[in-house]
Amino acid sequence: MVYPNESQENSKKMGRGKIEIKRIENTTNRQVTFCKRRNGLLKKAYELSVLCDAEVALIVFSNRGRLYEYANNSVKATIDRYKKACDSSNTGSVSETNTQFYQQEADKLRTQIRNLQKTNRNMLGESLAGLPMKELRSLESRLEKGISKIRSKKKFPPQEIDLQNNNQLLRARIAENERKMQNMNLMPGGSNFEAMTSQPLDTRSYFQVNALQPTNHYQQHQDQMALQLV
Repeated sequence: MVYPNESQENSKKMGRGKIEIKRIENTTNRQVTFCKRRNGLLKKAYELSVLCDAEVALIVFSNRGRLYEYANNSVKATIDRYKKACDSSNTGSVSETNTQFYQQEADKLRTQIRNLQKTNRNMLGESLAGLPMKELRSLESRLEKGISKIRSKKKFPPQEIDLQNNNQLLRARIAENERKMQNMNLMPGGSNFEAMTSQPLDTRSYFQVNALQPTNHYQQHQDQMALQLV
């Protein structure tokens, strides 16, 4: 014969044991457990809102991204109320956090400004005494790259472009004329004429040639010598 108290104790002993709280590896078992506990959670939220006249909002997303929600008022209104409550209770801490954040940002900007000023001085050739060889080579390569970019993007005004084109045209004509002159010099019978016309007039040679011609004084002296011999 089994007494009532004994039957209750036996049923408690034979009941379900504790489940270890960890992720269920089996996909089917995990889905079944999710459905059961989700329904139980929604039921508890409903009971809490009705029995205790509390404002309850529950949001659940499955591992597949499906949304399940419950709210006795509305989820959005409850979330807005939650934000206001957090802002009113944490006003001091939020302001302190913002102050610290802005101070850190200001320190970062000051450091960046100092680094940029130092780099600018180095680009101008200043404050190079304490730089190691590696940084000097890096600075040199950056300067060379910058100069090459500036030269590649430099644009000449239209007048300079026209002058360059005219100079190239004149050079081509001069080269063509020089080739024609060389061809004429190589032709038979034209070398002496070209040589005579091409040689410039030398005033010094001209006076030397005239100096060899007999003058009247020299002719009179020669006639006197002839008379004496006779």
